[in-house]
Amino acid sequence: MAPIPTDLTPELFEYVVAHSGQLDEVAESLIADTQALGGAAGLQISPDEGAFLTLLTKLLGVRDALEIGTFTGFSALCIARGLAPGGHLICCDVSDEWTTIARKHWAAAGLSDQIELRLGPGVETLRAMPAEPSYDLVFLDADKPGYPDYWEEIVPRVRPGGVILVDNVFYHGSAVDPSANDAGTLGIRALNERARTDERVEATMLTISDGILLARKR
Repeated sequence: MAPIPTDLTPELFEYVVAHSGQLDEVAESLIADTQALGGAAGLQISPDEGAFLTLLTKLLGVRDALEIGTFTGFSALCIARGLAPGGHLICCDVSDEWTTIARKHWAAAGLSDQIELRLGPGVETLRAMPAEPSYDLVFLDADKPGYPDYWEEIVPRVRPGGVILVDNVFYHGSAVDPSANDAGTLGIRALNERARTDERVEATMLTISDGILLARKR
């Protein structure tokens, strides 16, 4: 049996966050405004995941990025801050209310010119985009039942050597819970299996936050 990773206790998670880059005033304000939403705040990615997105974007020299599922904009903020000079991020979401919070903080960070927001159903937005492989990085964090459909629209639009990141692939443990058969869990399982067998990519899972699928386009 392979070694089991260290359990991430609350204390260890705080240690991880403290050693995963510092949040500036804009990021802290965005997180605070998101927390004020109440239960919906759980849709926001964790600070350590945000630091990972920024660093990976920088490491890859990303110029053209795409995000499906923006919520209040923290993940987009993190990706945009890692873009190469002249880089551009397209964000797709359905909520004008939540993305109003995002736009406010993108402007405060001086990133409004680098981020383009497109409102509407994610799959429809993707299908309206050119099908050519042009994106260096795609981050998927939208409605879980739609994950398999998003995957099929995303992969052709990523350039060879480009990266796809899919959030919540553990789905809070439901991915391996035999009793969980809700639409979100089924979507996650289908996506995970599709990525595992998709010959167009090479993929692995990272135990960051609620699980991230990291795939590289062949």
